Amino acid sequence: MKLSHLLFLAPAVMMACSTSNDEAKAPAAENYTDYVDVKIGSGGHGHVFVGANVPFGMVQLGPTSIPQTWDWCSGYHDTDSTVIGFSHTHLEGTGIGDLFDVTLMPVTGTVTYARGTEDDPASGLWSYGLRSQEIAEPGYYSVPLQRYGILAEMTATNRVGVHRYTFPASDSAAIVIDLQNGGCWDKPTGTEMKAEGDSMIVGYRYSEGWAKDQKLYFAAQFSKPFESFELAGPDDMYGRVNFKTDSAEQVLVKVAISPVSIEGAKANLKAEMPGWDFDATRQAASKAWNDELGRIKVTTGNEEARKKFYTALYHSMIVPATFSDVDGSYRGADGEVHKADRPQYTILSLWDTYRAEMPLMSIIQPERSKDIALGMVNIAEQQGRLPVWHLWGNETDCMVGNPGIIAVADAIVKGQLTGTDRDRAYKALLATAAEQDRGGNLRDKYGFIPSDLMNESIAFDMEYAIADAAIARAAEVMGDSANVKKFTERSHSYRNYLDKETGFARGKFVNGSWRTPFDPNATKHREDDYCEGNAWQYTWLVPQDLQGLVDFFGSEEATVAKLDELFTTSSELTGDDASPDITGLIGQYAHGNEPSHHIIYFYTMLGQQDKAADRIHQVLDEFYTTKPDGLAGNEDAGQMSAWYIFSSLGFYQAEPASGRYWFGTPAFDSAEVTVPGGTFTVKANNLSDTNRYVRSVTLNGKPYDKPYIMHDDIMAGGELIFEMGPAK
Repeated sequence: MKLSHLLFLAPAVMMACSTSNDEAKAPAAENYTDYVDVKIGSGGHGHVFVGANVPFGMVQLGPTSIPQTWDWCSGYHDTDSTVIGFSHTHLEGTGIGDLFDVTLMPVTGTVTYARGTEDDPASGLWSYGLRSQEIAEPGYYSVPLQRYGILAEMTATNRVGVHRYTFPASDSAAIVIDLQNGGCWDKPTGTEMKAEGDSMIVGYRYSEGWAKDQKLYFAAQFSKPFESFELAGPDDMYGRVNFKTDSAEQVLVKVAISPVSIEGAKANLKAEMPGWDFDATRQAASKAWNDELGRIKVTTGNEEARKKFYTALYHSMIVPATFSDVDGSYRGADGEVHKADRPQYTILSLWDTYRAEMPLMSIIQPERSKDIALGMVNIAEQQGRLPVWHLWGNETDCMVGNPGIIAVADAIVKGQLTGTDRDRAYKALLATAAEQDRGGNLRDKYGFIPSDLMNESIAFDMEYAIADAAIARAAEVMGDSANVKKFTERSHSYRNYLDKETGFARGKFVNGSWRTPFDPNATKHREDDYCEGNAWQYTWLVPQDLQGLVDFFGSEEATVAKLDELFTTSSELTGDDASPDITGLIGQYAHGNEPSHHIIYFYTMLGQQDKAADRIHQVLDEFYTTKPDGLAGNEDAGQMSAWYIFSSLGFYQAEPASGRYWFGTPAFDSAEVTVPGGTFTVKANNLSDTNRYVRSVTLNGKPYDKPYIMHDDIMAGGELIFEMGPAK
């Protein structure tokens, strides 16, 4: 054990000793990756990915554990140190598990080819990872495997995962390629692998799970010629690559993946990782992260807030993931191979991300944001409608409404799409809105979705209404007045559920009667009129039509009073199967799930910005921490983090596809945001815990009296100054 302990430390020592005196004396540029703790959100229900990758990379290379339950959707949980191997695809913060394709596990000796169970060490090839020596940072991951005395290290390029395994002396060392074990709901439907020469294994893994028809191809090249290769395990879904190793010998493996073909994987490997310099690749991955994190530079004396901010920024740039090969080839939503002149993306968790993640990218990643929007238009042309929740070329139809409409409309409103691109996008909006599936036929027939004819009726209808309002905003840009009128009227369909007697959005039947009995605190997970929520949260899911709520409650004063009650009422959830997604509760405001994310900003929209400041300050402090259980709910593909980023900058796009960001309260003394127009600087003079209220605003040196700022003003660059003060 002493020898293996020293073995685990050796690479880090060698790297430290290699730094030259000149490098040590050079002034250090700010390294934003130093502020990132990738394990924030790896506990609780955060479900974040832990491993090595580059921003928006196809490869998410990291450990996969034994459990296949909800809190292991990303393959990793802070409470569990089991490792069945290191997989090349993972999900980030989702509520369903899938992927975990092409898993490598270094071993010595005879093993059982199975996932195994933790109660029996001989049940599989798994090992405990030595967490006390685990290193997880942007672009790099390492952990010692206790069972085998092997140090596992990994880094990545966009499409290539790079492994470095430091073995003990052994005549039976091996690297096992596991094509059987995916994540949670995933299972293989077809696999193949074969040796090409004595240093490369190629193959594919077809699978079904959340996404029903996944295809992934790979090419794995080894730095050391293997002595033999053998297929093993159930249906030959394991491949054992055998070596003899000396003490502390390092064996590297480069694994390129492709959604198209083995030849595509080989081309990705040749283009992105032609050599074997692991440390240089690690440094390049770190630089890629540093460059992207440096798009926003915050100034603060609060180191915990800085760590939360840059970790959130990191989490916001893991997905969407690249889904096209280096030559532009990708697998379309129609199952055919296509070629595009712009990168394509997958893992589109749009019900979550249209709210803040996509708007954030429109500011700090405008070109990538455009690519994603155009990729969504491609999907619409291939499958007949814009995506809902797209995963590896598959429409999962997960969650409610038409969130793809909102994201693409936002791109039109913000001028990201022009010319024929804009025309194609607008056509996709209208085609998607005309869909008759998923309750569209009921809504067209009755003017709303009757609750006795469809589960989650209120949730579907309210999200459709938000999408309709987004189309109306896009129609304004297109000069299409008829559709402005049509979709604005359609966006009011939610009003059918507003019940004056109870003061809530309530299930309504075809005959006009209300669902009884009625309890606004009641929830039954995915089996009631709402979706991962209850009447308290869904009554406020009207970011596109606050005036409609004001009319319902009778006045702005009455609306503010009801909003106050949302935050002060009991947090009790009633019902036999309460949704596990209703978390991060302040009263019945649920920050752990997306339908609540705009609600606090209604205070600003109602002229009560100080109340917004108080609640934002509370959420930033209480529901975002630097602990592993540091998120109030699932990370949800960057949405939870994007809310933090926007809100800590001091503004948030509460109305989807509006291009308007409402003020809240900034968390930093200053922030510099890189935008096409140069730098957009946000300053908060006299900021403190007590001075968290905006008392006046200037924009580019001139007094500014609006409670919001427009997207174009941000993108032009300039200076927004908040003068902060105490409560009035």
